[in-house]
Amino acid sequence: MTNECWICGKQEPMPYKCRYCGKTYCSDHRLPEQHGCAGFDENAPQGFPGTHGNTHSQNADAEKLIKDMLKNTAKHAAKGAAAGMLDRIKRSMYASPSMAIIYVCVVSFFLQFIIRGYVDFFWLFPTSPQYLILFTRPWTLITHIFLHASLTHLFFNMLVLFFFGRELERRVGNRVFWNVFFTSGIVAAIGYILTGTGPMIGASGAIYGVFACLAILAPEIRVYVYFIPMKIIHALVLFALMDFVLIGAPDMIAHTAHLSGVFVGLLMGMRIKKAYGSRRFGRAHDYYSQR
Repeated sequence: MTNECWICGKQEPMPYKCRYCGKTYCSDHRLPEQHGCAGFDENAPQGFPGTHGNTHSQNADAEKLIKDMLKNTAKHAAKGAAAGMLDRIKRSMYASPSMAIIYVCVVSFFLQFIIRGYVDFFWLFPTSPQYLILFTRPWTLITHIFLHASLTHLFFNMLVLFFFGRELERRVGNRVFWNVFFTSGIVAAIGYILTGTGPMIGASGAIYGVFACLAILAPEIRVYVYFIPMKIIHALVLFALMDFVLIGAPDMIAHTAHLSGVFVGLLMGMRIKKAYGSRRFGRAHDYYSQR
């Protein structure tokens, strides 16, 4: 018998096994009405009111009682499932900075459309050259990271962060990962402000820093760029060259921010590698990227 609660996934030293459905639960979900037991009504005792020759009134009362019981059971089950999901999200966020960033980016993406009548996300939180000149809205050096212009923009940024961010965490630890990510994101914003025009949003600069740092620490990692296999260091050089060639192109992409993030990632990667040595960073892995 597993020690994991079927509802919330909590590890229980002495789990409770439901006699109706046979599943195991923690102390918070041990009762049938707390976990929405599917076998409860099927295994109800035969002496329950309204089951053997009772009057029409008794049957109606019993039916009402069963409906109320099922309603309460569904309510407790939904509440328990929601609590279990939130608990899983919190645990993954604490365990992985990359997952925490992904959750925040996804929530902010949908939130910016839900409350657009009350708060204009694209006015308050993007970074822009005029903010550096006027020295206003300094928080945008960080907040721009968590905004994305479209679902495609969000998806590909979070996909790269999901694979390569977690790999960097595993190799350097959470604290160092946070330093690499936010330093790259801030310097990427400054690099764009000094060369670009108009507002900028997106986590690309910070993610490029993570990617570059990982390329220095584990250059033998193999990735697939447009389904072509290559080492991660070669993929980084390819992406950097593309951004350099496209500087100034009218494609709505902050190429200078990407290059600034790469520059920071390379410097931090070399510094980390010098401090800890190459043996700390493990063996190569295969991942997929389509940029």
